[in-house]
Amino acid sequence: MSRDPATDQLVDFKKSQKNIPRMTTGSGNPVDDHLNSLTAGPKGPILIQDFSLLDELSHFDRERIPERVVHAKGAGAFGYFEVTHDITRYTKAKVFSEVGKRTPIAIRFSTVGGESGSADTARDPRGFAVKFYTEDGNWDLVGNNTPIFFIRDPILFPSFIHTQKRNPVTHLKDPDMFWDFISLRPESTHQVLFLFSDRGTPDGYRFMNGYGSHTFKLVNDSGEPVYCKFHYKTNQGIKNLPADKANDLSASDPDYSIRDLYNAISRGEFPQWNFSIQVMTYQQAETWKFNPFDLTKVWPHSEFPLIPVGKLVLDRNPSNYFTDVEQIAFSPSHLVPGIEPSPDKMLQGRLFSYSDTHRHRLGANYLQLPVNCPYRTVISNTQRDGPACYTNNQNGAPNYFPNSFNGFQVDHCTAISKFSTTGDVARYSSDNEDNFSQPADFWNRTLTEEGRKNLVDNIVGHLRDAADFIQERAVKNFSQVNPNFGQRLSEGLRLANKKKANL
Repeated sequence: MSRDPATDQLVDFKKSQKNIPRMTTGSGNPVDDHLNSLTAGPKGPILIQDFSLLDELSHFDRERIPERVVHAKGAGAFGYFEVTHDITRYTKAKVFSEVGKRTPIAIRFSTVGGESGSADTARDPRGFAVKFYTEDGNWDLVGNNTPIFFIRDPILFPSFIHTQKRNPVTHLKDPDMFWDFISLRPESTHQVLFLFSDRGTPDGYRFMNGYGSHTFKLVNDSGEPVYCKFHYKTNQGIKNLPADKANDLSASDPDYSIRDLYNAISRGEFPQWNFSIQVMTYQQAETWKFNPFDLTKVWPHSEFPLIPVGKLVLDRNPSNYFTDVEQIAFSPSHLVPGIEPSPDKMLQGRLFSYSDTHRHRLGANYLQLPVNCPYRTVISNTQRDGPACYTNNQNGAPNYFPNSFNGFQVDHCTAISKFSTTGDVARYSSDNEDNFSQPADFWNRTLTEEGRKNLVDNIVGHLRDAADFIQERAVKNFSQVNPNFGQRLSEGLRLANKKKANL
């Protein structure tokens, strides 16, 4: 296949390598396994002693200044969440305490891989992050417009994002990087089908669903926990852009989605989403056919139906983009009593990474910025000083604990629910997980025949620029979803490569 030097950068590098160096941490220590985090048992929590993971994430968080590492291009607005159905049997979180209760919210929508000046209509997942300003502090529900993700272990996250960014030599988007990683990690297949289907180019931010994606834990007043997933379905209806129109808008109106959201709210057409949960008991989690904490899989609605909770409404535009949207910072670690993490490995990694990157990007006192401030509660802790301290620095209150001067006291009622974990500490591979059953359901049951055709065309249009051996490996993966899917991709790539060779 005839390709230019920039496209062949990785191929040429591979040819130039006489010996493959061993992988090391930033401090030069050899790495024994860079595919699996260190956990207590195959489904257990990640250990903070996993320096290889922390070294990878903390360096990754500091790679871009001052732009966000991911989700750099986005739009935001403000509004409220209103409870419409009682779920206090599942959670003591005050945000859900009574029907009719309203809580102020901020939402930021975004693309994932592009820079701040990239096009809104690019084929990319969309971020959908919600900040609830509750009386127990801020709750950040940081999700996407898809209920799944490409990977299930956070140690792979920096590498995955690098493949969505630019080649460090050519500074160009590189199809070899993208498809090499995707085809080497078959757990990405489910999300790749979403990405290259019509859902990969939503018609602005108002016409797409949102998902917390991860498995979380809800705990009620009696201390009884259940696992849950969060869903927010658009009241505007799902609308997607055809690939050709999305490409045209990338050139003619790269800020299409930001413009659409701002103008709709200005016209009084306030976007709304219905907020629901899925619930799984601990017993169900123990016996369910898949790992319930696997971010590459969904919980089928037939087995875990949606339970209505409330609605999200956006009725106010930002007063200033930089202060209200660029500086807003979300972290999955910002949880309120009644909502807790699960052993979801990707969630566990994000609990560290997000707050860490905000302290790097915005500073140690980023939570004092007005848009991030938990203004409905009083901040009282041992944290003081640091650059850009915007408050009275808690005046003369003691900055240590325990103390004898009425500084503050802990609230034992807000303690997380007790849980047990067992297992040998090791790096457990998840490669033998079922990576193709749910993508097969998506191909066979969710997509129409037109949707299948569009999916094949969209993948061929992108995959054709990757190296031949990467194309073959990708098609082999997709063939495990459905043989006909693989056949159609093979034929499409054959015709595309033949056409390219004749140019």
